[in-house]
Amino acid sequence: MDYIKKLSRFILPYKRYGILNIISNVFYALFSTLAMVSLMPMINVLFGEGEKVTEKPVYNGISELKDYAENSINYIITTTSEQYGPQRSLLYMIVLIISLFLLKNLFNYLGLYFITFLRNGVLKNLRNEIYSKVTHLPISYYSEKKKGDIIARISGDVNEVKNSLLAILELIVKEPLTILFAIITMFMISVKLTIFVFLFIPVSGFIISRIGKSLKKKSNRVQTEQGIFLSTLEETLSGLKVIKGFNAEERFNNEFKKSTNRFYNFSNTLMNRQNLASPTSEVLGIITIAVLLWYGGSMVLVEKTLSGGAFIGYIGLAWQILTPAKAISKASYKVKAGNAAADRVLEILETISPLEDIPNAKSKDDFKSEIKLDNISFKYEEDLVLKNLSITIPKGKSVALVGQSGSGKSTIANLVTRFYDVNEGRILIDGENIKGLTKYSLRNLMGLVTQDSILFNDTIKNNLLLGKEDATDNEIIEALNIANAWEFVKDLPQGIETNIGDSGNKLSGGQKQRLSIARAVLKNPPIMILDEATSALDTESERLVQDALEKMMKNRTSIVIAHRLSTIQNADVIVVMQKGEIVEQGTHTELITKNGVYNKLVEMQSFD
Repeated sequence: MDYIKKLSRFILPYKRYGILNIISNVFYALFSTLAMVSLMPMINVLFGEGEKVTEKPVYNGISELKDYAENSINYIITTTSEQYGPQRSLLYMIVLIISLFLLKNLFNYLGLYFITFLRNGVLKNLRNEIYSKVTHLPISYYSEKKKGDIIARISGDVNEVKNSLLAILELIVKEPLTILFAIITMFMISVKLTIFVFLFIPVSGFIISRIGKSLKKKSNRVQTEQGIFLSTLEETLSGLKVIKGFNAEERFNNEFKKSTNRFYNFSNTLMNRQNLASPTSEVLGIITIAVLLWYGGSMVLVEKTLSGGAFIGYIGLAWQILTPAKAISKASYKVKAGNAAADRVLEILETISPLEDIPNAKSKDDFKSEIKLDNISFKYEEDLVLKNLSITIPKGKSVALVGQSGSGKSTIANLVTRFYDVNEGRILIDGENIKGLTKYSLRNLMGLVTQDSILFNDTIKNNLLLGKEDATDNEIIEALNIANAWEFVKDLPQGIETNIGDSGNKLSGGQKQRLSIARAVLKNPPIMILDEATSALDTESERLVQDALEKMMKNRTSIVIAHRLSTIQNADVIVVMQKGEIVEQGTHTELITKNGVYNKLVEMQSFD
């Protein structure tokens, strides 16, 4: 029940299928028992053991239901045999048995039919919610988690949860009811024999429970290891050029083999523990049946207190208990495995993002005056990356951030776009703290071109439409022209409809970067953030793109981060950073005149 509570919000939209499954399972359990009971009068007809009843029985209430049902069947058999012969009675019994078995299997199918919608519906909703959560969690979350582990949870673990849902309904409805109806009928046939049989059941239950005790822990180890080798696979595909370039194939092969070997060993232990359930329960069951045959046989042959038909029907019911009991033991293992998988899935879903919009966060549609970084400090782990830093960026001005690697330039871009939150201080847009704005509206004001050209396995057109969903082809071509990308796009086989491959790998680094710039141009935001935007361009492409960027930035607020000083010498303000602090700021000319840190950086590079 704890397992169902965990997943209740995913199950509730499909509860009608759960209810229909339960109703079908109730009828399945009922007709399973009746099908076995119907064998008793047929055997009595065959061996002439049935009691002859010539007067139609009268119903005298539920307390005498057993006698009424038994006498009614005997009355039908007696009158039919006298009128048409015993063969007609046998035919009626066979038709009854076939009908009951048909009904049993019909309701079994209906139960499985309805549960399919519940299981697949929960699977769909779980995957959708995990994917949504994955896209909404902050970037910092993924610096601690392996991507392959996330993939394992959204595929394998969610599938394990789906499979265990059928097991749960079998565990709490279908099989217990089948056992319950069979036991009630067994007591009705012979109280003495049933009590004798049930002396052995607690022993069987104890042995089976000992087998499944550590299953959840073993299942969790298997799922965790699956995440590890999927992570290795994901990293291998992402870094294949580096792996081949450094002849590191063997090293990564060995790492992958180590993980799959652990998965192999953990899976063998888990599966062998699961496989032990079925033969163990069957052996225990057959021992119970053997004892039953010995004791019940003496009641039929020696004591003469039980008819042959009743005893064979009783044996059928006892055997019928074994099948659902075996299913319950299997289902309990599935539930434990599903419980471990659900814990891993819910760990992601229940992760609270530190960057969630505050209640009543404002939506900001325009940018009016300035961006202000007010005495901000920030650290990723222990050491401060930015220390008491203040910058004001007026509307329409471009501010360039320069400095050696690790000085905190890209961190400022991450904080302004609120991929991370400052530890101290405030970032204000038009005097409003960005923590009080919705992330959607904040990022809608900004265009972002990163150092790594992040493109998707799709057409050029669809990659650019991320910037503006309803853009026309003419607008796309215009943006490509501004980014000096149209010159190569127009020569591609299908133009803007050309697929660029995984991560845009069908294109050169410079071409990919120009498409990233075109995407930002198409968005046409009031604030542009360029984080090493020209770093992947050759000298010729850089000159072309730089010219386009300068035209684009004339009436736009821009934060430009660059290693190449040639790309930012025309900025309105250049901020020179060192170890998370501002050491100089001013125009290019002013900073050259100061002959300080900026001048040393310039001397290290030659301007074209």
